[in-house]
Amino acid sequence: MQNIKQYVEQNKQRFLDELFDLLRFPSVSADPKYKPDVLETADYVAKKLSDAGADKVEVCQTSGYPIVYGEKIVDATKPTVLVYGHYDVQPPDPLELWKTPPFEPTIRDGKIYARGACDDKGQFYMHVKAFELMMQNGGLPCNIKFMIEGEEEVGSSNLEIFVKENRQRLKADVVLISDTSMISMEHPSLETGLRGLSYLEVEVTGPNRDLHSGVYGGAVANPATILAKMIASLHDENNHIAIPGFYDDVIDLTPEERTALNDAPYDEAEYKTDLGVDELWGEKGYTTFERTGTRPTLEVNGIWGGYIGEGAKTVLPSKASAKISMRLVPNQHSDKIRDLFTVHFEKIAPKSVKVKVTPHHGGEPVVTPTDSVAYKAAQKAITESFGKAPIPTRGGGSIPIVALFEAELGIKTVLMGFGLDSDALHSPNEKYDIYNYYKGIETIPLFHKYFAELSGS
Repeated sequence: MQNIKQYVEQNKQRFLDELFDLLRFPSVSADPKYKPDVLETADYVAKKLSDAGADKVEVCQTSGYPIVYGEKIVDATKPTVLVYGHYDVQPPDPLELWKTPPFEPTIRDGKIYARGACDDKGQFYMHVKAFELMMQNGGLPCNIKFMIEGEEEVGSSNLEIFVKENRQRLKADVVLISDTSMISMEHPSLETGLRGLSYLEVEVTGPNRDLHSGVYGGAVANPATILAKMIASLHDENNHIAIPGFYDDVIDLTPEERTALNDAPYDEAEYKTDLGVDELWGEKGYTTFERTGTRPTLEVNGIWGGYIGEGAKTVLPSKASAKISMRLVPNQHSDKIRDLFTVHFEKIAPKSVKVKVTPHHGGEPVVTPTDSVAYKAAQKAITESFGKAPIPTRGGGSIPIVALFEAELGIKTVLMGFGLDSDALHSPNEKYDIYNYYKGIETIPLFHKYFAELSGS
């Protein structure tokens, strides 16, 4: 452990400078105007993998954004770890809410503020630097392959094709991902499951053009009003999702599982203060941990229609739209939920409007085994690095490719994230603690060490 800490200490400023260089690329995969920047980011990642000592580094082209691949095979008889991450980021909007520009990384109070700082540039780059550290301090205890993609934030539509076409190249014993969070640095944790996702867009159309709200108001249905009523009806008085069949496949936790989940440290007052809310909201009968990790949800991610510019314009809009995401739990399937939503939303629409539902992307929920060699290696690594054993938790977010890796490569995943739920992922002022960044670089080599040892190599 001393060599690890010493190497990090000697190179900490360079490690930080390189991450800042990576964060300066506005690699927004959702907006075509950033395409040149996304492509430059892939080239930067490939260079840094090569610099760290990876072989066969390649920027693999897809019909979308490229996947960066690299590997270091030290001994074919040793186990192989496939490291996954993504170099694309969410759009930075709304820009006016950022205290400092999103692509000019800034340190405040020991935290790095930038889009992608935690999700996922700061986290995947820990693996690149941990790899360099191992290469410079006695070599690798096992083989490592890297697959860093550029479309995670838009659904990883080309990753499945790449995985299917490169099964042999990607052959490994486990996938290691740092794109999740811990409870805190005082209470380290390992996520043992992730929710799935069904994401879609709805459009409600009324008259064939925007109308004068004085001339036509009261005589013609307002799509914005209708959409608001339809969305409001998707939850009942107990905040239960009111789509017929939505919960049919949900498997409830056992009393023992609920107790174990809720044993994790939780301060509701601190939780509310951090979010600036006076009261929490959610499905009746469930705790915050259960609502955010083990229960399905339906959220409006954006809603628009009519005039939203400065000043006033008395208009009855022709159309109103919304983007909606549904987080799914084990045994639910994204395609089935998409279809249930579509049928229900079309059914509850009044005849005064027309409704269109457009699916975007989805992914399946996963549960990772806690009795595997890889999970035990992660436990030992965190225990040694933090001085205490990690708490098993369930993640509320979605990483659709975890289910893909299991289906196509036949291997499980370890979710060893070092972010915090308070890191403002997908929001203005996203951050990542410098301490967490360095702590990840220190901990990851221990995972490889123990994975090799427990695998018997």
